[in-house]
Amino acid sequence: MTSSFSTNTAEQSEYYFKEGCYILEYHNDSRDPNISIARARLVGGQTTQMHRLVDTSERYLILQGEAEANVNGETFNLKKGSSLFIPEGHTQCITNTGEDDLVFLAICHPRFEIENYRRV
Repeated sequence: MTSSFSTNTAEQSEYYFKEGCYILEYHNDSRDPNISIARARLVGGQTTQMHRLVDTSERYLILQGEAEANVNGETFNLKKGSSLFIPEGHTQCITNTGEDDLVFLAICHPRFEIENYRRV
């Protein structure tokens, strides 16, 4: 028999991450090491730090706004409804090309752990 658990986002709050955006963790739990889901918010005209995730792949799902993502030197234009896969170890950053906030889900596999974040 397996156990179930839930993550209550109502008790969590958005925080500023050194990458340059605001994060709200929806799901990141050691009991479920295969995935984490966070909502990221990037202010208009801003760009996150160039970085890579070691041993972790990431997917972006754009919920609001428009962006330009750079993955290993390749540029991707994104808008609401767009998704982007970022393989583990690839350099990445995202720029909010609009004036309003860019809001997207960052889905990591396995789950995001700070030890895997490397600023480039």
